Amino acid sequence: MSRRIDDIPSALGLLPDMAAARHLSLVVQTGEQRPPQVALRRASEALGSARRWQAEPVRELVDKAMERFDVRRTEADGWLAPRLHATLRMTRAEAADSRLWNFLAMVVAPDYVVWRHRGADSDGERGTVPAARFRGAHYTQAFSRLWWAAELFRNGSDYGPVEGVCRIQDFLQTTMRMDVVDHRPTAQAMLRVIEGRLAKGAARPGDQVNALSAAVNAAGSTLVYDVLAPDETPDIDALRDWIDDSEDAPQVPWDTLPDGPDDGRVPSRSIDDLIPVFERLLDEAPLRDRSRRRSVPAARLPEGVSLVKATDGH
Repeated sequence: MSRRIDDIPSALGLLPDMAAARHLSLVVQTGEQRPPQVALRRASEALGSARRWQAEPVRELVDKAMERFDVRRTEADGWLAPRLHATLRMTRAEAADSRLWNFLAMVVAPDYVVWRHRGADSDGERGTVPAARFRGAHYTQAFSRLWWAAELFRNGSDYGPVEGVCRIQDFLQTTMRMDVVDHRPTAQAMLRVIEGRLAKGAARPGDQVNALSAAVNAAGSTLVYDVLAPDETPDIDALRDWIDDSEDAPQVPWDTLPDGPDDGRVPSRSIDDLIPVFERLLDEAPLRDRSRRRSVPAARLPEGVSLVKATDGH
C-alpha cells in the first residue's frame, strides 16, 4: 500500500460497521491492497461541510506522524493523540460513534493503520493487522484509542498527561478499558503513581500499570472514587466554544502541544487524596509472575481508608 494517499474525500464520513466488516479483507489487513474506496464511500454518510470535519488536516497529521516516527512507531501515539483530539473537536457523544473511526481507518488513512499496527509473524515476515484496529472498541481501534486517550487523560486544556500515558502502552491497552478512568481524578492519580514509581527506577512499567489498574478497578467503582476524591463538573459551555472555534482555529503545531478545551482542570486536592490510596493498592497488588501462572486475589481499599473517613472535610 502506498504511504501517501492523495485521493481522499474532502470531508469525513460515517461508515457503518457492517460495511467496514464486509470490505475488510486479508489483503487489506496485510497492507497488500487498499480498501475498495468507491464501495466504502458509497456506503458512508457525509458529515457535512463544517471545518472540523475536513479530512485533509487529519491526513496531514497521519503523514507527519509516519514521517517522524518511522523507526520508533509506538512513540507516534504520544505525538498524535493530543493533536488528533485538538483537530477533531467534538463531544464525547460524537466520538462514541464507531462509524466515524471506521471511515478514518478504511477511507482516510488505512496505510497508517497498517504502518502502526502490523507486526511480524512467527517467521519474521510482515504480519496481519488485527481487524479490531480498523473497526473495534474505543480502546482498540487505531484512531479511536488515541482520541479517547487524550480525552480521558487531559487535564482541562493541558495535554501534557496524555504524552505520559502514551509512553506506556499498557495504559492504552489495559487502563482505558476500565470505567473508573471516566473519573478524572482517578485517571490523573493513576498516572502520577506510575510516573513516581518509574522515577524511582521501578522495572517493568507495563506490569506496574496492569497491577495498579486491576487493583484500582477491583477496589472500587466510579462512585466510590467520586466520594473519595470529588471532581468538578466540566464546563460544557467552554467545550462548546472550543468546538465552535474550530472554524477559525489554525492547524495544530507540530513541535509544541496544542491547547485543549478550557473546560476546567481536575481539582489538585482530589488527585492528592487518591495518590496515597493508589500507592498502597499498588504495594499490595501482586505484580505479574512471569515464571508461572498465578491467581490474583481481589483487591480492596487499603486498611484505614473508608468512605466515611475519606469524606471528612469535603
